[in-house]
This record gives sequence, C-alpha cells and structure tokens, in this order.
Amino acid sequence: MIAFSRKSPPVHESSVPGGVRAASEWSWRLLVIAALAGLVVYLVIVFHEIVVPLLVALLVAALLQPSVAGLVRHRWPKWAAITLCLVVFAAIIAGLVLLVVWQVRAGLPRLEHESVAAYDRARSALRQPPWNVSDSQFSAWIQSAGAFAQRDSSALIGGALQVGSTTGHLLAGALIAIFATIFMLIDGGGIWRWVTRLFPANGRPAIHAAGDAGWSTLTAFVRVQILVAAVNGVGIGLVAFFLGLPLAIPIGVIVLLFSFIPVIGAIVSGIIAVGIALVFAGPIQAVIMLAGVLLVHLLEAHVMQPLLVGGAVKVHPLAVVIGVAAGTGIAGVPGALFAVPLIAVANAMVSAMLRVAHGPTPANVPDAQLVEVDDAGPGTT
Repeated sequence: MIAFSRKSPPVHESSVPGGVRAASEWSWRLLVIAALAGLVVYLVIVFHEIVVPLLVALLVAALLQPSVAGLVRHRWPKWAAITLCLVVFAAIIAGLVLLVVWQVRAGLPRLEHESVAAYDRARSALRQPPWNVSDSQFSAWIQSAGAFAQRDSSALIGGALQVGSTTGHLLAGALIAIFATIFMLIDGGGIWRWVTRLFPANGRPAIHAAGDAGWSTLTAFVRVQILVAAVNGVGIGLVAFFLGLPLAIPIGVIVLLFSFIPVIGAIVSGIIAVGIALVFAGPIQAVIMLAGVLLVHLLEAHVMQPLLVGGAVKVHPLAVVIGVAAGTGIAGVPGALFAVPLIAVANAMVSAMLRVAHGPTPANVPDAQLVEVDDAGPGTT
C-alpha cells in the first residue's frame, strides 16, 4: 500500500510590518472601547433622572452599611438596624436644613441693614478716584440692568413656570433614591450576586472580586469624605463666626456641601465666603476670611488628603482634576459630585479583575496598585 503525503503549501509572510499590524489591532480595540464608553455616557445622559438617584442611593448605602452591619453584629434585628440608621441620617439632613433656614430668618433684618450699608459703601467708593463714576453714569447702569431684566423677562417667566415640573422630577428622584437605598441595605449582596450570574461562569470570580474591591473603596471614600467635609465646614464656619458675619452657620453648611466636589467645590465655597465677608464686613475682614479659607484648605491638602483620602482613593491627583472637569462638562453638578468616586471604584475594580486574571502582583514591581478586598462583599451586612 502506497501512502501519499500532501505537502502543506508554503506559508507566505505578510508584507505588513509587525509594528503596523500590532498598532492596527490596538487601534480597533481602542475604538470599540471608546464606542462602548460613549454609549454608556449617552445612556446616562438620556436616563439621568434614574441614574442620578441610583448613584445617590449607592453613596448613602455605602455610608450607612457599616453602621447597619455593626448593629447587626450586636444582635440587632436587621430591619431595626436599617430603620435606625435611616432615621438618624434623615434627622441630620433635616436638622442642617432647619438650622440654615432659622439662621437666615433670624439674621434677615441685619442682612437688610448690611445690604443697604454695603450698597452705600460701594456707591461712595465708585465716586472716588480712580473710578470717578458720576451719579448720572451710575443711574444709566441701573437703567441698563433694568432693561436687560425686562428684555429677558419672558425667559425668567418661562423658567418660573417650569418650577412645578422640576419639583415633580425632584420628588420622583427622591423616592427612587429612598427605595433604592432601602433595598441596597436589605439585600445588597444578593443584588450583586444576581448581577454576577449574568456573566459567563469562568469570569465570575474576577467580577466578584471586582465588586468586593469596588464596594470596599466606595465605603472608605464616603466615610473619609464626610470627615473632610465636616472639618472644612466647621473650620471656615468658625472663622466667619469670629469675624462676626451674620451668616456664619450657613457659610459652614455651604462649605460642607461643596466639599464633596473636589477642587471645584473648594474654589466656589471659598469665593462665596470671601464675598459675604466683603459685602457685610469690609475688605479687611474679607482678607482675613481669605486667609482662613486658605489655611483650612491647606490643612486638608497637606494633612487630611495624604493621611485619609490617599488611603481610600488610590487615584492620581491629575486624574481627579481631569475627572471632575469632564464630569462637570458632561453632567454639571452631579457629574462633578460623582466623578471621583466613580474613578476610584473603577480603578479598584479593574485592578482586582487583573489580579484575579493574572495572579498576584509580584513583590518587586514598584508602585503596585494594591486594593484590599472586603470579604463581606458589596452591600452585605
């Protein structure tokens, strides 16, 4: 029996250089990733009335979950622990709002008096060199401002007519956030396990590790950011109090709220505090307020950020600045608020997935991004 062997045809080497071929493969993969990211951003913009309340609920759940878990470990019923934490959280928010409203109402007569005095001081300063603004010029400016307001009155009225619709959207978003927070606290681990089952079986360990790392990073970030915001608000509020400003407590609350937006929040809240000091106290008090704002933010940048935030959010400061700017451009204030936690969580999740896929990071690799994994899992109590 004669066996015939077939010779395989000669393999012709590609005329495309290896570097060009590798670059093309990288290019189309990056294009696919960019298209997917663009689709996600588009869906977030379209469904922002649902996405924003869900993100708020995620932050609140990350803040309250350690307290709920602690009460459960002390043999509290889970429903009682969740109810207590939610009631305390709501009481704190309501207390801050009532405190600000009470302070503004109590200081309203002084505010009116100081506003008239500030107007007179500004008018007297404009009469002096180098401005030399005459009364007729000043009256012309006032008339121009009135004409501008009258010309745009239709837009102002249209905006006022939309208040009812906006209020309805806010109420709907608040209800979504409340119910989502409750369900995350009740069965956050079950929700994540359901999400994990949507992926192929061989990829579930990496997804589960990513969820643990992301949840651990988010809870640490929220707790640390609460502490940083409280220090900023109390510090700048005390400076305003010692200067005798009529809105010391509202200034502290404004700084506390704006501190949740990195970089931009510090700048905006500082401008508000210095502006109030300039209008209601004078230039010297405004300079002292500026010094107090700078001192508090230097303490945050050089003490609290490296010691506290640096351990919770392993993200380079340049990435924080770019992320906040991009989030502001895409979604305004909500984008600026959620940019840093999203970047931190995404960094932790990707690092955990790569560690599971490729094994532990070698000890001799410098600046390895290590992420601690919480054994409790995301949302578990």
